[in-house]
Amino acid sequence: MALVQLQDVAKSFGEVRAVDGVTFSIGRGEVVGFLGPNGAGKTTTMRLITQGLEADEGRIEIDGVSLHDAPLEARRRIGYLPESNPLYGEMLVGEFLEYVGRLRGLEGADLRRRIERAVEQTGIGDMYNRSIARLSKGYRQRTGLAQAILAEPDLLILDEPTEGLDPNQRAEIRRLITHLGAERTVLLSTHVMQEVRATCDRLLIIHRGRIIADGSVDDLLAGGTAGGMRITVELEADENAARAALERLPAVAEVRSTRGPDDRRPRFLVVGRDGEDPRPDVSGLAREHGWTLWELARDRDDLEALFRQLTREGT
Repeated sequence: MALVQLQDVAKSFGEVRAVDGVTFSIGRGEVVGFLGPNGAGKTTTMRLITQGLEADEGRIEIDGVSLHDAPLEARRRIGYLPESNPLYGEMLVGEFLEYVGRLRGLEGADLRRRIERAVEQTGIGDMYNRSIARLSKGYRQRTGLAQAILAEPDLLILDEPTEGLDPNQRAEIRRLITHLGAERTVLLSTHVMQEVRATCDRLLIIHRGRIIADGSVDDLLAGGTAGGMRITVELEADENAARAALERLPAVAEVRSTRGPDDRRPRFLVVGRDGEDPRPDVSGLAREHGWTLWELARDRDDLEALFRQLTREGT
């Protein structure tokens, strides 16, 4: 049985249909990326699951139990870090976690144990007695994550957890999310494709309030939705001859030169035909001609291209 199940869920704000018949499920132990343009319905959907909003239509279940039938029980099983990460700046980190724990009904030795575990997992021990107002952005996010996992929830919902962080802080939070995802189900909303690749088992894309894609990153890319797999090729060869040979390969739909003024060797962006991976053909071509193959890798913009096409065409 899925841990999370949404069936035909809808929510409107006046004339605006923010969530329009959303249906999906999330299994135990999955880390799911939740993508969509601004205003697509991501945050509204997450607030419906966390009961910050009530759905106009449809059904939401946590472990087979409807939120409508057992709202308090469901809420206890969910940890939530909203995009705004609301913290009390005048509190010490330890005071804040104790306050959140008591709001969740924890007390005594059980509360202390859970605080210790959350602090250890998020690496904020050195900040425990520091005022939240004096924390860096990265440690504020870690403190927000600590409160979200304090009650040891089955489901962790994170809305843009690395927004506003520098590259080093983003990498630290990604590693932390990967660690947390080993123990619980995670729904992660983000605009950062690197986070999806680094942390997520599966991808949901929402556009105009509707789910328009659902599957693993590799499966969605292999489906050719973005016009076929895109790979970067760098060869020790004559550029014109290499390009002509690449264009003749059966699995190749398009070849573009990407060689820059400082590049010593020809570089190409090779786009495969729908549903095909051109890498085996390219590798075989290099062996046949005796060309040294310096690079043969899936293009890093694949996922971004998929996202742009789906959200441009999705309805």
